[in-house]
Amino acid sequence: MARCQTVNALVYPAGRMNVLSLREVSQLQDTSRTGLYSLFRQCSLAILSCDTELDDAHELMLLYSNFDIRIIQEHRGLQLELINAPSCAFVNGELIRGVRQNLFSVVRDILHLHTEIEAQGLHRPKEPYEITNMVFEILRHADAFRPGEPPNLVVCWGGHSIGHEEYRYTKEVGYHLGLRELDICTGCGPGAMKGPMKGGHIGHAKQRITDGRFVGLTEPGIIAAESPNPIVNELIIMPDIEKRLEAFVRMGHGIIAFPGGPGTCEEILYLIGILLHPDNQDQPYPFVLTGPERSKAYFEQIDAFIGDTLGSEAQKLYTIIINDPEAVANTMKTGLERVTRYRRKHNDAFHFNWQLKIDPVFQQPFEPTHDAMAQLKLESGLPPVELAANLRRAMSGIVAGNIKEQGVASIKKHGKFKLHGEPQLMQRIDTLLNAFVEQQRMKLPGSHYEPCYEVVTGE
Repeated sequence: MARCQTVNALVYPAGRMNVLSLREVSQLQDTSRTGLYSLFRQCSLAILSCDTELDDAHELMLLYSNFDIRIIQEHRGLQLELINAPSCAFVNGELIRGVRQNLFSVVRDILHLHTEIEAQGLHRPKEPYEITNMVFEILRHADAFRPGEPPNLVVCWGGHSIGHEEYRYTKEVGYHLGLRELDICTGCGPGAMKGPMKGGHIGHAKQRITDGRFVGLTEPGIIAAESPNPIVNELIIMPDIEKRLEAFVRMGHGIIAFPGGPGTCEEILYLIGILLHPDNQDQPYPFVLTGPERSKAYFEQIDAFIGDTLGSEAQKLYTIIINDPEAVANTMKTGLERVTRYRRKHNDAFHFNWQLKIDPVFQQPFEPTHDAMAQLKLESGLPPVELAANLRRAMSGIVAGNIKEQGVASIKKHGKFKLHGEPQLMQRIDTLLNAFVEQQRMKLPGSHYEPCYEVVTGE
């Protein structure tokens, strides 16, 4: 990828982030003690590189190795000094408003995680209720809740590496969601995360909706590989993938999954594992898998894999709709009406799903080291919820090895992750992953993909 020209600029805050304490400024500027500065700089560069076609955080940092960001605290308030920032984030010397808004979301969320939450001793919560409360607290601090508004937030999952036809389809679905006055939440990146927002924006414009929500949920390990797309008007950075996933399912009211790779498979397995819990069997949660006609085989593979590993009950938890954007939007709209009736009947909040039972195996952070990946228990005899959790962890590790800076570095140093388990199950996993590789779902189209994993299928 060609490197943009760079510019220097002073930027005033967008929103309510305008004053920091001297301690907070010191933490963000400290390059030696806390490591917060490095995280702040990397996330900020990802925001400023919103038009990038890279999905490699290390490569992005090398491309702009002389980029720096400094905080200037004046009596009038806060400023950010950008040094050698990508010029593509500016128009006539002015930082694009959406980029500026997202840039200060980075300041807000990173500081909140490393000051207030850490000060309360909640940085590494272990109990399920503590983890859920932490997710709630982060979302509330980001002003993500709209109490009293009927359920209308549709989460859209899907890969950043999809073809033109699939991307166009995600826009069509988003358009029909927008026409039905539904808001959209995605992982905030390109591909199937950008398409629904772009289409939804047009649908909102036709309905003269001027305050539509396009929420992007990300986490530090993935933001540089999936920089926020320009449509995102509410960016929220969660501390890790598990809390990001919990934020999706507790804040969202229904979910649509478009084609994707191991990351999308991870998300699908996460939600299925949660909905399989007996405590959730009566709770309506609309879940649609969809894509254009060319994606039919992809969803047949996903459906067969779920049936072979988690059983027919798991297959009943979602609806597959091929090449029919209107049907997807109508199915979701009808599903959200059921959600509304259920929440009212059980006196549950519209803005955060407190009643959804999430087993601790889906909440505890999984660190995808070589040992942790090799020791994953992958056997068909496990309870479906536990097997879904372990399959989710396997996919999460592959995502880390593909695009997360720490995971990529670990692969370079120690070689491929190795997955072991029951031979028949491992063969199914290997078949599914090979299909992702053949369909170019592991990396951006045109990129060479070198597998970061090895599935051991022998006895």
